[in-house]
Amino acid sequence: MNFRRATEKDIYQIVSLFADDPLGKKREQLNKPLPETYLNAFKAIDADKNQELMVVENDNKEIIATFQLSYIQYMNYYGGLRAQVESVQVRKDQRGLGVGKTIFDWTIKRAKEKNVRILQLTSDKLRPKAINFYKKLGFIDSHEGMKMHF
Repeated sequence: MNFRRATEKDIYQIVSLFADDPLGKKREQLNKPLPETYLNAFKAIDADKNQELMVVENDNKEIIATFQLSYIQYMNYYGGLRAQVESVQVRKDQRGLGVGKTIFDWTIKRAKEKNVRILQLTSDKLRPKAINFYKKLGFIDSHEGMKMHF
């Protein structure tokens, strides 16, 4: 597997991964052309040194997964850095084959390279398999998260 930063040409495939999911079907718009909001979001992420939007390719250079790392500077933990893992999505035909584990092995290594103090993520409560997977990796459900959608 090859890990690389996403490029503008990857946007449609990334959104396709998100949309090919029960929760993603409700919140993504996989139209051709894609709504301009996706391009605008990509440009903002790509320009931000604290963001890494990644894709994972198989040996045939097909995108089989994506995820985003956001680095957040904090005052607490001695002015430490946190990394937030977001938008982890593995292509349906690749699930259960170790892709997710490989993503998190890479992510943990990357966080350590950047001297991150805390690696954190959220997962929708409607994804119990994902939550169990994260727990097996060593993540603990130490906080109660809340969101407000607009």
